[in-house]
Amino acid sequence: MAGRITAEDGRVRVREALDWGSLGPLRLRSRAAAEGTYAGAHRSARKGAGIEFGGHREYVPGDDLRWLDRHSLLRHDRLLVRQFETETDRAVRLVVDATKSMGYRGKRAPGSKLAWSAVVAAALARVAISSGDPVGLTFIGGRHDARGAPVAGGRESLERILDELEGQRAEGDAFADARLLEQSLAHVARTSRRGSMIVLFSDLLDLPDRSVDAVAALGARGRVLCVVQVLDRDEVEFPFDESVRLKSLEGDVVVETDAEARVHYLARLAELEHAWRSALVARGARFVSLDTSSDPGRGVRRVVEAMR
Repeated sequence: MAGRITAEDGRVRVREALDWGSLGPLRLRSRAAAEGTYAGAHRSARKGAGIEFGGHREYVPGDDLRWLDRHSLLRHDRLLVRQFETETDRAVRLVVDATKSMGYRGKRAPGSKLAWSAVVAAALARVAISSGDPVGLTFIGGRHDARGAPVAGGRESLERILDELEGQRAEGDAFADARLLEQSLAHVARTSRRGSMIVLFSDLLDLPDRSVDAVAALGARGRVLCVVQVLDRDEVEFPFDESVRLKSLEGDVVVETDAEARVHYLARLAELEHAWRSALVARGARFVSLDTSSDPGRGVRRVVEAMR
């Protein structure tokens, strides 16, 4: 990828930012089993204890005796085992933080954190839909009229996701209004079944207290969660070598600082990443840290590798 990934009017140029043909070999395949089925690989009916009765089959040695149908033995003089079907969702749910802090773009970056995340999310949508998996899109914050996209498969679904990503703007303050995060996460959790794969893009900055617990909860109930922290190179390195006035894009905080603050800033940033990584990995989720000065194509591959 070369050049900017945003147009002069601020719109994200998703369709122009990647070599889409290079995504062909990529496939989303989660290594985590959701009660014996692989999320992202296919939609299956697991035979065993579940919520819907799936009929009978002949008993074979080693079957769980709890599911023997004793009435069938009396009626048919043979042992039958009751089966239950438990559906596992193969859907990929993309959650993109579109709050104000995601609008930051340093001089060395081809686009804002939101724009860069949108490109990687679009690529993942393409990879999933090409594999036959349905994809949905949800925003945290952003334009009030941006609705995301419901879970669906096929070319039309991909086009809708691309349109939504290209039309999004960084708006909203999640620090001041915790509902922005709560409502989006609650919607995803409510509509994602066991086995679904959730990929969340955010800088993880200026979020409400206990956000890590709220995000980590998305990986409960057999769902597979990957959190992708997206930072600008300025945020990663703090390259300022003189007095500088910093204003947060969320939370309305202004700080007068100098180059000596770099050590303290980097230490605090490392603590934040460690806290998120530790909390998520401890609950079976994945954590990937990326910066916007790198090639989005490599970012896509990092996420795909993390999900294996």
